[in-house]
Amino acid sequence: MKTPEETRKGLTGIQRVAALVGPLVIRALYATWRVREINADGWKMLRARHEPFVFALWHGQMLPLVVRHRSQGIRILISEHRDGELIAQIAHRLGLAAIRGSTSRGAARALLAMCEALQSGAEVAVTPDGPRGPARSFASGAIVAAHRAGAPIIAIGVGASSAWHLKSWDAFMIPKPFARVTVAYSEPMYVDAVNSRAAAQQVSQFEAVLNRTVMVAQESGCSSP
Repeated sequence: MKTPEETRKGLTGIQRVAALVGPLVIRALYATWRVREINADGWKMLRARHEPFVFALWHGQMLPLVVRHRSQGIRILISEHRDGELIAQIAHRLGLAAIRGSTSRGAARALLAMCEALQSGAEVAVTPDGPRGPARSFASGAIVAAHRAGAPIIAIGVGASSAWHLKSWDAFMIPKPFARVTVAYSEPMYVDAVNSRAAAQQVSQFEAVLNRTVMVAQESGCSSP
């Protein structure tokens, strides 16, 4: 896992400025949103019991969820690609720790780090379609890590009454100022499998739950493509 200083060294000048200014802009934008949560009792109960779990969210919905759960000590899986360096630094300034790696680069190391974090009692957040897509396609790493650690997965979805969507592979979502933002959570889902290979074969099940959770958020008084 890279230190914040090591992360800074990998950034260009413009990216370093963005890493400093970005968290301030994000916090200011978040302060204007009217946020409500749906079905949050499950993960809050786990946290109260100090039981680890995995948050699963689509890459394109990362921004509102990262700022919503800032300063909670959650460890978020961030790719080792160049773009990931900037995200890691912003996440650090928002009070989130980074686990570096992805399904396409550093996968074995990332899986081990996720397992170790969960086994130590930490909470982990994963974008199972990151860092390059296909969008909303659930890779198996989070499921395997949760299975090995005996921790549940909780899907998170976001809906916003108005938002910008970048022209990126994930249609990255930025709720506009004063938007109504709904954050929906699934019930905690334990991975019922005899081994890691069997756990990895359950991707369609967890993908469906995450998509349903996003739909719940979008249909609860908000809209989002």
